Amino acid sequence: MPRVKNTLTIVKVGGALLDNSAAFHGTFTAIIALHEEIRARGGLGVVLVHGGGAAVDRQFARLGIESEKRDGIRLTPAAHIDDLVSVLAGSVHQRLLGLLHMLGGRAVGLSLGDGGLCHCQVTTRFPFDAGLVGEIIDGDASVLRTLLHGGFLPVLNSIGIDRDGTPLNVNADDAASAIARITQASELLLLTDVAGVLDASNRVIPELDARGIESLIADGIVHGGMTAKLRAAHDAANAADCPVRIASWKAHGPLYSCVGTSIRQGTALHA
Repeated sequence: MPRVKNTLTIVKVGGALLDNSAAFHGTFTAIIALHEEIRARGGLGVVLVHGGGAAVDRQFARLGIESEKRDGIRLTPAAHIDDLVSVLAGSVHQRLLGLLHMLGGRAVGLSLGDGGLCHCQVTTRFPFDAGLVGEIIDGDASVLRTLLHGGFLPVLNSIGIDRDGTPLNVNADDAASAIARITQASELLLLTDVAGVLDASNRVIPELDARGIESLIADGIVHGGMTAKLRAAHDAANAADCPVRIASWKAHGPLYSCVGTSIRQGTALHA
């Protein structure tokens, strides 16, 4: 790992990891270790961003709410937002903080709007009405830098607020990408339950650029949540000007040794 002052790694994990009791202790122990390793080398540490789609699905099923996803994005009618917030910023968020504390991490939980971190608006990126799905316009990393300089591990859920105070559902991969840009991070690591981006033969693709991503999406090889993940990764590689890797939380060893798929900078993607 490079000995660079202010080294900052953004790590994003999905809800599937929190549902995997056989894996989450090892992965979150590794995240805490990475945070301390970076700090020991004079860097800032780690910011952890989490999703929680599986928990949202279960809660909606219990409530009899039908939830639709399109292009890997959960459509969020106004009638759904309070229940979604109660899961992502509530039960899932608190469960993760409790686990990190148990493992010895000095975790501090935040939502995207806390301390003016992220300025959000209802997204206009899609050719369909996604409801109260948010996108991050800009922000101020001061609250994160204050926590990091104090040695804390910031943990962000993906709930934002607009200028009127309305809660917004921000895709967690998009949130991690925006945080990487706002903080001028040195790396973005998107951890998932597969070894990386897979080709038609289920082999890991070592590196992708914009053309390769568009081809995978157009051919249907990549679909669902991976579509949103790849677009967020490419946005981060361009806007944050930092390396982006998509790798598996199932891999053994230190997180910075994960291989996975690297995303190269290049031409902007078509949404």
